[in-house]
Amino acid sequence: MSSDNAKGIKKGLTNYGDPEFSVYIRKAFFKAMGYGDEELERPIIGIINTFSGFNSCHHNFGDLIEAVKRGVLSQGGLPIEFPTISLGEMFTAPTTMMFRNLMAMDTEEMIRAQPMDGVVLLGGCDKTVPAQLMGAASVDIPAICLVAGPMITGDYRGERLGACTDCRRFWREYRAGNIDKGEINEIEGRLCASTGTCMVMGTASTMAALAETLGIMLPGGAAIPAVMAERRRQAEATGRTIVSMIRKQLRPSKIMTRKSFENALRILMAIGGSTNAVIHLTAIARRLDIELSLDDYNRISDETPVLVNVRPSGQYYMEDFWKAGGVPVVMKALEDFLHSDALTALGSTVGENLSGVPQPPAWQDVITGKDNPLFGTGSLVCLFGNLAPNGAVIKRSAASPNLLTHQGPAVVFKSLEDLHNRIDSPDLEVTEEHVMVLQNAGPIGGPGMPEAGYLPIPKKLLQTGVKDMVRISDARMSGTAFGAVVLHVSPEAAVGGALALVQDGDLIELDVPNKRLELLVDCEELATRRDNLTLPSPHFERGYGKLFIDHVEQAHLGCDFDFL
Repeated sequence: MSSDNAKGIKKGLTNYGDPEFSVYIRKAFFKAMGYGDEELERPIIGIINTFSGFNSCHHNFGDLIEAVKRGVLSQGGLPIEFPTISLGEMFTAPTTMMFRNLMAMDTEEMIRAQPMDGVVLLGGCDKTVPAQLMGAASVDIPAICLVAGPMITGDYRGERLGACTDCRRFWREYRAGNIDKGEINEIEGRLCASTGTCMVMGTASTMAALAETLGIMLPGGAAIPAVMAERRRQAEATGRTIVSMIRKQLRPSKIMTRKSFENALRILMAIGGSTNAVIHLTAIARRLDIELSLDDYNRISDETPVLVNVRPSGQYYMEDFWKAGGVPVVMKALEDFLHSDALTALGSTVGENLSGVPQPPAWQDVITGKDNPLFGTGSLVCLFGNLAPNGAVIKRSAASPNLLTHQGPAVVFKSLEDLHNRIDSPDLEVTEEHVMVLQNAGPIGGPGMPEAGYLPIPKKLLQTGVKDMVRISDARMSGTAFGAVVLHVSPEAAVGGALALVQDGDLIELDVPNKRLELLVDCEELATRRDNLTLPSPHFERGYGKLFIDHVEQAHLGCDFDFL
């Protein structure tokens, strides 16, 4: 008996050398959990539960899972939840990005190893959604994404607060001496007003929006706040939909096509999305043998206005975005630019789903129409030049406009430790015209490419009122952050990229309008420096860390493992 095409509990049999015995003993152990024969004839829906006490974003998962189960049962499926690892952004060292690929492997292997006909991917926090989509794409059984949803906003002295754009803003003011210890402690207790993901257009909100755009999430599912009843109704509808996806054999490879990814790139630019999405979308697409180049991002960015007025590129928050109509309204505003024939989890096309969606309503200014955009071109730009031969990324919609074209001398930090030790030194030779450069913070050098690219402004400059400077690194930046920050420089310093050759005082030119990033140093001098370059020692000699260092690809390829 082959289990390759089997369904339900006969799928993926444990190998005892006797397939009939495997079914018999599996049923016996299912019955030990209280299941009856009738239930065991149903299609099995796996529900991935990434709850963790170390992941505050996912604390509403108990309610969501019960709602998903209601939906599955109503359509004749058998819901079974199971765990995978969970990645809580603020609780994982050295960075969750180092473990995204591990979570993707865990997701893939547990879907593949256990008997299920379809799967609900329950995630939310930054790296969980891309990890789950990477794993599900590789297995390619019917799958649908459901997220925790964003937090609602907090408040401080009449001002709305959103993690973590406002947490960075207030921390900067604290470092500058403009607010005291008591005030920062009070703000700390008000930043995160509920469970859920960050309530600005950070990486979690961005990846949820892109999953919805890709068609692997139900329409309207990205922006519903975690605490709203609508979030549970969305979960129940997700449970109903995954059963129908099994009957229609709607697999990720049928939904997440080249057209779907181009739609996602366009919405990424329109929402002012996270720079991290460039890495994640590239990695998900490569799991499906779809190549997304940085030139694709630039082409679509140049054609796409920013329509979403949400921090850090705007002034509002995710609950406002949801009330204004969320992702469907943004897609409707850009419908003429989308591939309307792309398939979605409902079995209908993007165009069919948008047929009843209104244009951005006139009573709000959270989502604008394409004729009166927040910015005339997309939020992200990929840069190239001798400092980033394989590319780098900047979020122009969240940068100071006067710094998008800038030339200045470098002040170089060799590592995160060097940055920490010297950034606030009174002796640091730095002015607001300098270009701050962080080396050895990429995928291998970091390790894991931490969100350290948002280099803090030196305290002595903060105290004079400086709020933004050009900063360049091979690291990443939280999608909640802002400023003239160049990220994902590829190849990274730790593998001998040009970033490793930068020295204090070197002139660097940033030219965002022309998509250029240049180190203005003579080629012969750079060749001499390369001959004398010593690369840092590996961070790990065993375990997952060594696997990561040995096999992670560079940022422009998505930082997946080369063997995946």
